[in-house]
Amino acid sequence: MIDLRLLREDPDRVRASQRARGEDVELVDALLSADERRRSSGVRFDELRSEQKSLGKLIPKASPDERTELLKKAEQLKTDVKAAEAEQNEADEETRRLLLRLGNLIHPDVPVGGEEDFVVLETHGTIRDFGAEGFEPKDHLELGEALGAIDVERGAKVSGSRFYYLTGVGALLELALVNAAIAQATEAGFIPMLTPALVRPRAMEGTGFLGQAAENVYHLEKDDYYLVGTSEVPLAAYHMDEILDADKLPLRYAGFSPCFRREAGTYGKDTRGIFRVHQFDKVEMFSYIDPDDAENEHKRLLDWEKQWLTALELPFQVIDVASGDLGASASRKFDCEAWIPTQGKYRELTSASNCDGFQARRLSVRMRDGKKVKPLATLNGTLCAVPRTIVAILENHQLADGSVRVPEVLRPYLGGREVLEPIAK
Repeated sequence: MIDLRLLREDPDRVRASQRARGEDVELVDALLSADERRRSSGVRFDELRSEQKSLGKLIPKASPDERTELLKKAEQLKTDVKAAEAEQNEADEETRRLLLRLGNLIHPDVPVGGEEDFVVLETHGTIRDFGAEGFEPKDHLELGEALGAIDVERGAKVSGSRFYYLTGVGALLELALVNAAIAQATEAGFIPMLTPALVRPRAMEGTGFLGQAAENVYHLEKDDYYLVGTSEVPLAAYHMDEILDADKLPLRYAGFSPCFRREAGTYGKDTRGIFRVHQFDKVEMFSYIDPDDAENEHKRLLDWEKQWLTALELPFQVIDVASGDLGASASRKFDCEAWIPTQGKYRELTSASNCDGFQARRLSVRMRDGKKVKPLATLNGTLCAVPRTIVAILENHQLADGSVRVPEVLRPYLGGREVLEPIAK
């Protein structure tokens, strides 16, 4: 959540942020009104409690006649205090409810607009000219089935659409990607983590996934647990309700977990193959850091993602995501999009988001700097979303005979294998 003091001091900035996100601007005024009620009811409660305490000291010293009057007044004060406390609690709850609906303030440099209004910041690698090589590229599913690596038919039979099996070299390729990604993250100073896939409501709400993103979250109503769509959620909640020493920051974690997404609103989109699925595995980077260094950390996360995609020898571009396409928690987000030959366009493979103090406030994660305690900043960055990375590798590194060249960085994790070859039918 944002800082209420900032809301009071510069409500126009908050209105502009909401407008740029395409979110409810009137929410800002409703929140200002609720905050005013919260503060005034708090003052009223404190005044009545003070009067009640003062009266309590007078009663034992009063004469019998005065005591009767004072006791009557004390009884009325008791009623008034109870009513003021109820009003304060109600105002507190209303303020928090509205505050949880408000998105993070967007960074001043974020391009304003919708999904297609991003700005391309960088382009890396060379797009292959398959025509010059004398063959038409196959898509990842055709390649994967020939390699004995992907089985979507049985995935659909067992679990429905957008589910799949990775088999044979497909399973080995996932394990190679995960191991290589974790090795890079560990070398960069991240602590490897295997995280829970089920979390309580506060963890999901605290990271900002029960607002605009709630339709894509799986909820187990009987147990009131949520299936995570990214290990960002358990990593953000890992230090929930804790105060971290400033001299221990930054704390960096690399989480590996299964991820589950309903993909609501994507009917008919990316239905072929494994690009957009309901369950997948992912390696996620997560940082707890001093807010003063958050923007630099954001660039560092992006650099680690660029290093990873370069090591996989994939052509990609870096985009500055537009305001209307940001998640509620992010003030700014950079995506790395890999070229997918059979689609003839770049598609998102990784993302890096700066959430400033938004998640930390919601989860009560703070830092102690000397005698001062304040919210810290959290950032997250996808290092390897496995299925999409497999899509990009198969299509970009395919050879004319249907085999696929293995990027050098993955070969040690595939027993030195340099090429994945189609299986005999």
